[in-house]
Amino acid sequence: MRLFDLSNRTALVTGAGRGIGRASAIALAEAGAAVIVSDIDLDAAQAVVASIEALGMRALAVRCDVASDDDLAALVRTVDNHFGHIDVLVCNAGVQPYTGPIGEASDAEFQRTMDVNLKSAWRLTSLVAPGMVERRDGSIIIISSVAGIRGNKALGLYSLSKAANAALARNLAVEHGPANVRVNAISPGVIDTEFARPLTDNAEYTARRVALTPLRRLGIPDDVAGAVVYLASAAGSFVSGHNLVIDGGTLVGDGS
Repeated sequence: MRLFDLSNRTALVTGAGRGIGRASAIALAEAGAAVIVSDIDLDAAQAVVASIEALGMRALAVRCDVASDDDLAALVRTVDNHFGHIDVLVCNAGVQPYTGPIGEASDAEFQRTMDVNLKSAWRLTSLVAPGMVERRDGSIIIISSVAGIRGNKALGLYSLSKAANAALARNLAVEHGPANVRVNAISPGVIDTEFARPLTDNAEYTARRVALTPLRRLGIPDDVAGAVVYLASAAGSFVSGHNLVIDGGTLVGDGS
């Protein structure tokens, strides 16, 4: 599978201790990459590293609070010291601390959402992209959400941050494309993870969501991980500035 071969590549995945991040880290390793597993929960990151090492691949767990500029800078230094450079960056870490009307969110809830979901991606790409530009090679993948494409009465603040993620990917794609650095976003629909548990634990919500999804199921982390490998590899070498929706067809459904 030459097009999807990531041998001799180094990938950094944030929020990789569980869910989409974990599945992406393992899928990148299965494709041949050495993987830096970054998460605020070091034990969770180390468990993912153990799974990757069981495949016979190299991996390193690094604790990082992506809301901390110091932690992000230390993360990149650690990767450089151990692996030399980063070929693939997956900005996946995210939070959803507030549910309700946007105007009723507190300043702290707004700041937390933007610091983790948006500012961390901006800061980390700013740290990693120059090296990719210098080598004239690299792939950056920012995990956005279908919530950033459509309006939502309950998740408006989260949606705002995720819409900005996709805009960040588009702008970085234009900035760095001449240096052969590709930047894309992925917008998952409802994926059956711990992160989505506040939604999926509601049986009525889940039934309604499945009924409105043409494929008639929720997503699973591997549904997104496969797209991460595609965008990271030669198979996606002419794709940049794109926002890949992975939602089982929900957005194109007619609601009937």
